[in-house]
Amino acid sequence: MGDHKNIYIVLTATGTLFSKFIQCFTRAELNHASIAFDSELQDVYSFGRKTCHNPFVAGLIRENFSHPFYRKTDCAIYQVTVSSEEYAAMHNRVQRMMQQQEVYSYHMLGLLGVLLNIEFEKENAYFCSHFVASILEESAFQPVPKPSCFVTPEDFAASLRAHKIYKGNLTYYLSSRFGEALPAGRHAIRTYSSYPYPGGIVKRV
Repeated sequence: MGDHKNIYIVLTATGTLFSKFIQCFTRAELNHASIAFDSELQDVYSFGRKTCHNPFVAGLIRENFSHPFYRKTDCAIYQVTVSSEEYAAMHNRVQRMMQQQEVYSYHMLGLLGVLLNIEFEKENAYFCSHFVASILEESAFQPVPKPSCFVTPEDFAASLRAHKIYKGNLTYYLSSRFGEALPAGRHAIRTYSSYPYPGGIVKRV
């Protein structure tokens, strides 16, 4: 049997006006989806805004969750184990796309298609959860039994419940991974265990 590696599906909500607009289509509490190839969320990709100040300049991005823009972002993180071959296939596909990053655009019409249950085809265009679902097609792990163009963040939340490892503030998660203390009085939620958490309280759910 070959070695196995973990990938991470990250759902987030920034609370911006654009995020709330997207929520009209996704109907999700956490309405943005990303795929990460490490537990520290340093190697993470999605389709979203390219600048903090203009959400309509959007496309394929490597996300920087350490940026102050994400300071108040809520998230849920799901860990999925795949074979080394599947991990490499997914990661290599993303890297090939990143080499032609400017070719890809955000598929705003695709969001309307989700609402109407109509596929609007556009070459090299994705929205966030569409992209994540399409990358997962490189593996045998298919958590949502529908075409990738109709997959929403809420679909991932519903189908990956057993894989959830964290729910809470994104910055607190990153702080814990890098050994930094959380602000006093803050709370974090781990979903698989209950143990001391620096500067905060962990609850089992």
